[in-house]
Amino acid sequence: MVFVEVRSTGGDDPLRPALSVDQEKQRRLTDLALYYLRQHRLLDCMARFDVLAISWPPDKREPAIVHYRQAFEAVGRFQMYS
Repeated sequence: MVFVEVRSTGGDDPLRPALSVDQEKQRRLTDLALYYLRQHRLLDCMARFDVLAISWPPDKREPAIVHYRQAFEAVGRFQMYS
């Protein structure tokens, strides 16, 4: 199971959107993923967290897209396999 957080910015710094997934955001995403897995009886499934960072400079016709696989480990009281 892959949980993907999509972050975007209008600037030209491709790291900025990814860096916005801070420790607090990671904790909230972990809690949400755990809730989803419980609700769908998927607690025995392995899970990972990816981040899709999109930056779109105003002078470009297309955005720069960076996919960070396994961007972070589960955080909080209940950690999952990644």
